[in-house]
Amino acid sequence: MQYPKSERFNSRQLMAGGVVLLSFGLLLDLHSLPSFLSKRTSGELCQEVVQSQTKLSRQQLARLLTVPEGDKKQKVQEILKDPYCKLVDLQVRVGATAQREAYQLEFEPQTWLVVLYEGDQYAGYRFNIR
Repeated sequence: MQYPKSERFNSRQLMAGGVVLLSFGLLLDLHSLPSFLSKRTSGELCQEVVQSQTKLSRQQLARLLTVPEGDKKQKVQEILKDPYCKLVDLQVRVGATAQREAYQLEFEPQTWLVVLYEGDQYAGYRFNIR
């Protein structure tokens, strides 16, 4: 049994429309994942607020950039002082638990500095735009 051309054309349109809707739905679903949210990223919620008034100055940031990775945690903490908050610990490497502290930048309030420590060693930093 053969269908008229107009019905086959409509079924193709229906199929194309369904694919577009499915793609759009998947795109929206991906944006609802925590890693795509601007104010919250996976594992980036404060576990404990230490000093809610803390803001990191340009001078403190510049001094931090002179500290090599692997240096003592105490040296970094002397420069940065108390963090805004401590983030949830995570395991970066097998057998090594990393602690993270977050600091809001005084000169760029939407940007936070997240400092990573492994035990008593400074392991690095990254910026988080919220």
